[in-house]
Amino acid sequence: GTLKDADLSVEGLFLNADAGFDSKDFRKACAQEQINANICFNRRNGDRDRDDYFDKELYDQRYVIERTNAWMDSFRSLLNRFDTTVASWKGFNYLAFIVLALKKFKPFKKEKV
Repeated sequence: GTLKDADLSVEGLFLNADAGFDSKDFRKACAQEQINANICFNRRNGDRDRDDYFDKELYDQRYVIERTNAWMDSFRSLLNRFDTTVASWKGFNYLAFIVLALKKFKPFKKEKV
């Protein structure tokens, strides 16, 4: 399914993508859907003196998102989608976020035996 299938508007959404997504066709598709694309310029495309929008400071925040996604992937029940209802899937996601927050704010120390 897509966001359109779920009747969710993509107008005004913000997309922060790496250089692998830097193509005229992709940027055009984003513009047609009124998605704000912040895509790093791909050096292999050659023409870096373009008028395309790119915010380096915002792009650098991608690391935080990518790291969080990697942490979420460490929870097998989320990665493999064992649950069958939206409610249980949301519950597992909330539980994973709580565990990640607890680890972030109060690191667990292993006791020596």
